[in-house]
Amino acid sequence: MASSYREMEDKWQRKWSDAALYKADRDDKRPKFMLIFAYPGVTGYLHVGHMRGFSYVDAIGRYKRMTGHNVMFPVGTHATGNGAITLASRIAKKEEGIIGYMKRNGCTDDELKKLEDPLSAVWFFNDVYINHYWKKFGFLADWRRFTCTLYPDYKKFMEWQFMKLNDAKLLIQKPYYAAACPQCGPVAIDPSETDIAKGGNAETQEYTLLKFKCKDLTLVAATLRPETVYGQVNFWVNPDVEYVKMKKGGEIWVVSPAAAKKLAYQKDDCEVVGKIRGKDMVGWMCEAPMIHRTVPVFPANFCDPNVGTGLVTSVPSDAPDDWISLMDVKNDPNMISEYNLTKEQIDSAVPISIISIDGYGDFPAKDIIERMGIKRSGAPELLDAKKQVYKDGYHMGRMKDICGKFAGLRVEEAKDKMRAEMLESGEAELFNDLTEEVICRCGNQVMIKRVDDQWFINYADEALTKRTSDHCRNMQINPVEYQNNVHGVLEWFRERACVRQGNWLGTKFPFDERWTIEAISDSTLYPLYYVICMYANNKEIEPEQMTEAFFDHVVLQKGKADEVSKATGISKELLEKIRKDVQYWYPLDLNLGGKEHMTVHFPTFLFNHAAILPDDKLPRGITVNWYITGKKSKISKSKGGAQPIPGAAEMFGVDSLRLYYAHVASLFADVEWDEDIVMSYRQRLDKIITMTEELNSITDLEKSSDVDGWLISRFGTHMSIIHESMKKFDLRSLASETYFEMFNDMKWYLRRGGCNSEVIRNALKIWISAMAPITPHVAEELWSICKFKGMVSEYEYPDACPGNAGAEFGETLIRDVISDISQIIKVTKINPKRVVVYTTQSWKTKVLEIALNLADSGKLDIPTLTKMCMSDPSIREHGKAVSELAKKLAVDMSRTSNEGRRALLQLNEKEHLSSAAEFISFETGTKVEVMSADDQGIYDPQGKSKAAIPGRPAIYLE
Repeated sequence: MASSYREMEDKWQRKWSDAALYKADRDDKRPKFMLIFAYPGVTGYLHVGHMRGFSYVDAIGRYKRMTGHNVMFPVGTHATGNGAITLASRIAKKEEGIIGYMKRNGCTDDELKKLEDPLSAVWFFNDVYINHYWKKFGFLADWRRFTCTLYPDYKKFMEWQFMKLNDAKLLIQKPYYAAACPQCGPVAIDPSETDIAKGGNAETQEYTLLKFKCKDLTLVAATLRPETVYGQVNFWVNPDVEYVKMKKGGEIWVVSPAAAKKLAYQKDDCEVVGKIRGKDMVGWMCEAPMIHRTVPVFPANFCDPNVGTGLVTSVPSDAPDDWISLMDVKNDPNMISEYNLTKEQIDSAVPISIISIDGYGDFPAKDIIERMGIKRSGAPELLDAKKQVYKDGYHMGRMKDICGKFAGLRVEEAKDKMRAEMLESGEAELFNDLTEEVICRCGNQVMIKRVDDQWFINYADEALTKRTSDHCRNMQINPVEYQNNVHGVLEWFRERACVRQGNWLGTKFPFDERWTIEAISDSTLYPLYYVICMYANNKEIEPEQMTEAFFDHVVLQKGKADEVSKATGISKELLEKIRKDVQYWYPLDLNLGGKEHMTVHFPTFLFNHAAILPDDKLPRGITVNWYITGKKSKISKSKGGAQPIPGAAEMFGVDSLRLYYAHVASLFADVEWDEDIVMSYRQRLDKIITMTEELNSITDLEKSSDVDGWLISRFGTHMSIIHESMKKFDLRSLASETYFEMFNDMKWYLRRGGCNSEVIRNALKIWISAMAPITPHVAEELWSICKFKGMVSEYEYPDACPGNAGAEFGETLIRDVISDISQIIKVTKINPKRVVVYTTQSWKTKVLEIALNLADSGKLDIPTLTKMCMSDPSIREHGKAVSELAKKLAVDMSRTSNEGRRALLQLNEKEHLSSAAEFISFETGTKVEVMSADDQGIYDPQGKSKAAIPGRPAIYLE
């Protein structure tokens, strides 16, 4: 036995490497299985959260390898974007937080100096990920196939992918409002936060900018509800904000400084020409658009300079914020003197009813405020009130007569018509903004920028969407909720910007090198490239040889080999070898990734495969993993959180972590990192090692017992459950059966006196093999201790083997009796002098037999069972008890498997329990007698024997 887990891990990882178990080469005689995890972005050290999904993939791969499959498990890194650039920049600036984070993870001063270069940072972390994480966790990944999105050969594959998308007429170019960083250029905003440090859930929303004329100025208010303009009665300004005057065309706009900065990214000829205090605008009169009515400017602190334009039009009838703030203005006696307002101005602001909504009166905002009991402006409940009244108005509202030619229109229809009219008249313009703050990885705020010639992949193409969605119906997608929802996600997808300009690492767009292919678009078809990249890694082919014709030939089987060979300089033999590899290994059998990929990466992964590849090369499976979280949220490597992987591995052992990931919860649930729980899995492995050493020391070949058959049967049953579970890649079930149920069975075997060394060795071979996918280092060590031949990683996984129901049920019956006696003693708190166990009456066994026969024919129900039982005189004489038992059996048998009940018909419960009475007495600490309820003159002072039913003896204590 190795002296430590670390020593054990190093030893077996060397042996696996020496035996080249990781290599995946084509073998036409064996079924293949190709699986990946979504390759990680190179933005810093990985953490314990990442290893959940990663180790899951390795365990599935090991299971498949042991069940006869030729497994390819390749890995790579995703360095496209600005992650490495930002990291290198922060290191170069000697930022205290990032330097501390790097050093906590073991980075030296010499290494830090090199990491000031982005590419050096990528190469550094490529090495860390492979040698410090994945190899240290015992992954049997084919290291020959490692690739990175910045490798020249990978870029050639990406160029080919976009050539094929263009051939399919799926690349389009048009103006676009893109999320962009002032320094890095356009960024992707999605939950994966590939390009950003904050704001992954932000969305782009379109405001209508309403122009209010006031002298030589135009006060600009941003609204999401242009249909409410007929209800405008005043204008809001924040008195504490200093606004700017911005020249826009022939107008001078007044907006907040933040809005001016954003507008400059979306509109031409914007120039800040002055400033003005919000307080100085209070009391102005301005002309409202559409209605051309003069309204006063009032003060309101809820005007946020970072939202919209920082100025707000007031529609108190339908906006709860406006209603309660207007009432504050009207009810504040100091308003006139403090802001130089007049009573006439305040009195002129009278709410106007403009929308009819079922369930509301003339003023929906007033109604919702009263219903929710909101008493003051600024109350947090106002946000919910606004959402509710806006939602009800949009879906159920109709415009009132005061709205002129728009009267009677549904709100959703009036909104578009009113906005269009104001845009045409020049009284309004459009403006795009984000729903929450978004920060680029470089630290700058992300804003919406107009890009006039943006390239897109047209995922809105109906034919592509249909083909992709239809294919998903034939895939294995886990969890089932995502299987059901993925079709809606595909339908929701529209055109997606696929290239960016700016400071980015990645592949240049083959049709215009001013652009770089963005991070999602270059990470969709890449699993296919794992099959090919080995030949570039070993220099059998060079990047410049990887032309469109090369990929067309080896992937799509187009073109003649001799022509492609002549054009590329690649031998026909090598071309044929690569082509056959692609035909053998693809399609991908399993793609596993975090839940952030459900709405971005996985859909584009599916779309691009369907757009380029034939039916027989489309992916077969997707599995989504949830997170290992910190105390409050997802752990993020780029934000410097989480337990470093080497430290956790040293503290707990790699296999303890692998078992923790596999078993602690469903893969489809978040788990909060808890070192005490991880340590409990370490202790579980310690117990298993100790028990195996104890079992291996038993050398008695001759001694046998009734429990021998039970143990082998139980292990066969466990293997059946495991194989069935692994059809869905359910590692948690595998772990439960292997590390808990089989462990308990071994303990029971020893408690029952089992000590046949041949039975034990057969059981150990099954048990240790079952451990190999999840805890391979411990499994190899135990295999070696037992002196089994070779390495368990090369051994065939035990077959599913139906157990002997009779043997298993007999021991289950003994266990249940011991448990019931112990529970009764615990509840009653008595120290019994005598315990009697009563087995069932024979007529009840007959009822069970009738019920099982009905179940076999699919006719089991309470009336039928009762009727058939009453036709047997030996049963009918028991009267009401028959119908009660029939009801209980019919209900119970409809819920659970009947295999164990069938075994009851062959089992003499009294004889079986009597033979184990001494053991039961020992286990319960009291003398136990076994009697049959059929026996005459039995000791039964309380009539307990009548309660016994097949498989559930009655128990009496005194």
